[in-house]
Amino acid sequence: MVGDSVYFLALGWAAAQIGGPAQVGVVMAVGAIPRALLMLGGGVVADRFGPRKVVIGSDTVRSVLILAVAAVLWLSAPGLWVLVALALLFGVVDALFMPAVGALPARITARGELMRLLGFKAFVDRFGRLAGPPLAGFALGAGGPEAAFAAAGVLFALSLVLLITVRIPGVRPDSARSDGARSARAGSGDARSDEAPSPSGRGGSVLRELRDGLRYVRRHPVVGPLVVSGCISQVGISPPLTVGIVVLGEERGWSPAGVGFVLGAMAFGAGVSTLGLAVAGRFPRAGLWATVTLLVASAAIGAIGLMPTVAAAAAVALTAGLVSGLCGGLSSTLIQANTESGYLGRVSSVMAFTAVGVTPLFFPVGGWAAGNWGAASVFVVGGAVSMAASLLPLFAREVWHAELPHKR
Repeated sequence: MVGDSVYFLALGWAAAQIGGPAQVGVVMAVGAIPRALLMLGGGVVADRFGPRKVVIGSDTVRSVLILAVAAVLWLSAPGLWVLVALALLFGVVDALFMPAVGALPARITARGELMRLLGFKAFVDRFGRLAGPPLAGFALGAGGPEAAFAAAGVLFALSLVLLITVRIPGVRPDSARSDGARSARAGSGDARSDEAPSPSGRGGSVLRELRDGLRYVRRHPVVGPLVVSGCISQVGISPPLTVGIVVLGEERGWSPAGVGFVLGAMAFGAGVSTLGLAVAGRFPRAGLWATVTLLVASAAIGAIGLMPTVAAAAAVALTAGLVSGLCGGLSSTLIQANTESGYLGRVSSVMAFTAVGVTPLFFPVGGWAAGNWGAASVFVVGGAVSMAASLLPLFAREVWHAELPHKR
């Protein structure tokens, strides 16, 4: 995650130096397009060949790509095409890496420890996003984009060494999964061990396996409602927290530091709650509480836009972060715990696709709405959409009664 943050800042900085400010968005878009278009296919690849192989292979390519570009920038003054090629290839590889790494947790730990692992993962993800920009700034100031790319490449190489040490345990049959997982199996293939790739990987087309995975999500009584609810919720809350917060700061006369303080308060709250889940390792009535916390977090995010001062907005954002951290941790653990191992990559890819492919499409809508009706409207409407999404699992009895696996 630190390497990711350094890479993206270095890419934008280098694009601005080589091609000018107008080219920054072009280079970023070139990387985002293949990531969005290929993300669902990346889930198929993870299930077909096994996520560990895909994670190690894609992380190796990422490291080599970035270090190669660092060397090119160090030795010459290339044109913008080098950055375009890097962004394009990195986006393709990321479309493989993200679903695969998302499919690993349920395969590498006992089911009773799944919430601990996902809680710690969420915590270090947030830490990585916070630690990356200062490191990138230091590298850019000390040696320019080539130094920043070199730092990112070294970080990816270090992560590769750690990923190689990860081992998938022995066969753990999917019969340990919930009854809901078995009911979703109809028409979607049989369960297999956590070591084996998906059975559909033997001769099935990518498109057929993709349809198989989407059918699995749609039919699963626990995974389906939680995945769809999470996707709709992201569509609602992402525009306010990206576009809306900037416009809100301008309308209220807040400084950039004030806007950063509000977002930082939310990130801090989410970090605290995810760490709490990791330490606790157990949360009764997880399905019910995942729904309730999403409803409360959505309302709190909507209320940020109504706050007149930075302090008030930060206090509400802190509350939203604390509750949303609980919601995210419980939902992701329930999804992983109830997904058969042969479908973990495809389910993970659906969730990642929402973040990188669907949600950004609504950013211009949020900007247009903020310009016409004010930033508060973006927060209120976005919060309402997310609240509506939280009601979806209420129609699924299995979600109400879903429990997290516990240690035996």
